[in-house]
Amino acid sequence: MRLFRSFLRQTLAGFAVLAVFTALLGVAYPATVWVVSRLDMSSAEGSPLRDSNGCVVGSSLIGVDPQVPPGEPDPYFHTRTTGSVADDDAFAPGDPSAALPTNQGPNSELLAKFVEQRRAAIAQRESVDPAQVPADAVTGSGSGIDPDISEEYAAIQVARVARVNGLSEHDVEALVREHTHGRQYGVLGAVAVAVPELNVALGLTAPSCASGEG
Repeated sequence: MRLFRSFLRQTLAGFAVLAVFTALLGVAYPATVWVVSRLDMSSAEGSPLRDSNGCVVGSSLIGVDPQVPPGEPDPYFHTRTTGSVADDDAFAPGDPSAALPTNQGPNSELLAKFVEQRRAAIAQRESVDPAQVPADAVTGSGSGIDPDISEEYAAIQVARVARVNGLSEHDVEALVREHTHGRQYGVLGAVAVAVPELNVALGLTAPSCASGEG
């Protein structure tokens, strides 16, 4: 009988612990995460980005690198690279569908080659020394579709964007500052420049959307 009572007490204690942790980790924790994720509703539900005609250009949460035909003037800021799922091209098209996982890690010779190819190409595009090209310009983000770039990457693009758009560098720098945001809640992340919003401010439009249509 004593053995049975000891077994019963241990069983009940086990069920009590199970119930407590189920409530904490299965209900309270997911609910807390959900509530915290809804604190900043300004960027929720896709955050559609509209051009001057009111047409949806994309989302402020998704970095789509604007592409221009070879040899044509390049008037926009560029996002971080998305990489290439085929692992045979240092650059991928400005399409979120290209932002699929890759198995290239820090010790990958192919990734190292890609980084050097990107550094050289970006340095040539921006007419700067390769040493001035920051790390985020030649590497992808965790999501592969990060809409933000560092202030350093934005800074080396200012001269080209100003020249092609017929603006002063001072005016372009002012636009960059206007679309630069600080750390989330003052502590999370880093100071960054929102490229999709910045390009819309420079005149990026939705070519398939007629003027005045939403």
